[in-house]
Amino acid sequence: MSGELPFEMPLAEMRKKIEELKQFGQEKGIDFTDEIARLEERYSRLEEEIYSSISPSQKMHLARHQQRPTSLDLIQLIFTDFIELHGDRLYGDDLAVVGGLAKLNGIPVTVVGQQRGKDTKDNIARFFGSAHPEGFRKALRLMRQAEKFKRPVITFVDTKGAYPGNTAEERGQSEAISSNLREMSALGVPIVCVVIGEGGSGGALAMAVGNRVLMLENAIYSAISPNGAASILWKDASKADQAAQAMKITAEDLLEMEVIEEIIPEPKGGAHRGYEETASAIQDALVRHLKELSIMDPCELKEDRYRKFRKIGSYDYAVSEQTDKLV
Repeated sequence: MSGELPFEMPLAEMRKKIEELKQFGQEKGIDFTDEIARLEERYSRLEEEIYSSISPSQKMHLARHQQRPTSLDLIQLIFTDFIELHGDRLYGDDLAVVGGLAKLNGIPVTVVGQQRGKDTKDNIARFFGSAHPEGFRKALRLMRQAEKFKRPVITFVDTKGAYPGNTAEERGQSEAISSNLREMSALGVPIVCVVIGEGGSGGALAMAVGNRVLMLENAIYSAISPNGAASILWKDASKADQAAQAMKITAEDLLEMEVIEEIIPEPKGGAHRGYEETASAIQDALVRHLKELSIMDPCELKEDRYRKFRKIGSYDYAVSEQTDKLV
């Protein structure tokens, strides 16, 4: 398959050798069955060895893979009767955020997601998944509508961060993000958020204040992108791999710190290796969590969301020798 990452090149080379041996055997009429079987066994062992010990920096590259399924890809596979809605009713329509009405196993829901492009032209149109204020306001408009009609909200998070340019600042980027944080925390309907690729900075958090936050196995989620952290710490964005190793950005790290509730498995090699398998795993998790949340009334949902975020983090206390008081 095309699009191999550097750490996957040994697998690509062995796969190429297997295909060449098969083709040569067919052309010359020679039986290489035993040799091919041995190579395929070696391939399986190498595949298990590589994918069972993926580093945080390697996961970062998997999360950013150009062929990784986007929000629209997953929406089409998970939901039925999807109707996309556009615009924030204040300024315009931001293509970096998609959303609308859909059905999940026959249940009406509102789904909103950050949308990367599939090619250069599409990425430019969608600002590489980095939303302007109108994108966050569109998402909030749809979530308010969901509350009005008592529909659960599902969000897909996939962005390096909010758009950082002058145009976004002029239109109130920080206000739009903070409004989403405040309003999502107070919605009286279930909210389930899924980090499907990269969840970076306030642009991710503005769509991730949910009762349940889930992550795909190779997704990453952090307060700042590894590139941004490297730019600040070492004045060199090219050291993003080094930053990723230190930042605790993987699903395993975040589950341990109770930032997320569940890790959704991906096909071996990443979500781009199997869109339908990935979508099926997400759908199962969504149905399960919405079933748990559906028995709560609006007040209980708000309280559940409050407790979820209040419990994040741990604190140590020490007694001051001068005052004998906790500090």
